[in-house]
Amino acid sequence: MPKLVFATNNQYKVQEVQHLLEGVYTVLSLSDIGCNEDIPETGSTFAENAALKTAYVSGKLGLDCFADDSGLEIAALNDEPGIFSARYSGTRDVQKNIELVLEKMKGMGDRRARFKTVISLKLGAQDYLFEGVINGRIREAPAGSQGFGYDPIFEPEGYSHTFAEMSVSEKNSISHRAQAMQKLIAFLKGA
Repeated sequence: MPKLVFATNNQYKVQEVQHLLEGVYTVLSLSDIGCNEDIPETGSTFAENAALKTAYVSGKLGLDCFADDSGLEIAALNDEPGIFSARYSGTRDVQKNIELVLEKMKGMGDRRARFKTVISLKLGAQDYLFEGVINGRIREAPAGSQGFGYDPIFEPEGYSHTFAEMSVSEKNSISHRAQAMQKLIAFLKGA
């Protein structure tokens, strides 16, 4: 079976994709291939950052690979935090990032936001991009204890509860990452 590297060290993500691509590809993580470097994300978009990761792995190791980059875009904040979602407060402290968003949005009526994921796939010399987006709004206060990141303040469109109040399976059935991953997997199974 051909090998495909997922440019991440998140074993949960890797196992999920391994299951979905069973019989089509053997999916490996960065640690599986002995790549422990911190791959720079110096792009100005999610697509650029994802492509930087795949180019790094492909260029350094000559392996087919894919990578994702995701974040939260808030309309009233000119699409911030965007590509800086993980370190919006200047740290990777999730609570501080949430507090900064809520502070900046204090008194704002427009609470529209969206989560976006872009997956970059490099097969040989070919590059492909897959995108997933879920629209919603920012709550005025956190709710729920599931998930990670901004999940406690993001309420998806059509729902009355946040990502952090959803079960993992409910969130994974509608999330931006799930949408992009479904497109990637459909492409790979058809390739």
